[in-house]
Amino acid sequence: VQLQAYGGGLVQAGGSLRLSCETSGRDFIGYSRGWFRQAPGKEREFVAAIRWRDGRRFYADSAKGRFTISRDNAKTTVYLQMNTLKPQDTAVYYCAASPYNEVYDYWKPGEYDYWGQGTLVTVSS
Repeated sequence: VQLQAYGGGLVQAGGSLRLSCETSGRDFIGYSRGWFRQAPGKEREFVAAIRWRDGRRFYADSAKGRFTISRDNAKTTVYLQMNTLKPQDTAVYYCAASPYNEVYDYWKPGEYDYWGQGTLVTVSS
């Protein structure tokens, strides 16, 4: 396992969770990182990304204003702080690593070479 997502769980609507994406076996230095999610019966969708080179952050419209992607000083662990959670945020959340750190299609799963195993987030109404 090279990427592993942690921090999922059951939370009530309006609550918060903080997901972590940790690395093992390699540090992914130079890799941009992203968070995606997949709800039952739906395609995997982009949530947020952070570009390696300059730390620029990108968000899906559904995440703007509620979610924050960040990374630690070593740039190896990436976090997703999720606030004001809604039932429609219920999904398995995956972290991913992309070798691109200039202009890239950060919202496309195909831009990412490495994927973690996912962590389930369930938001109850």
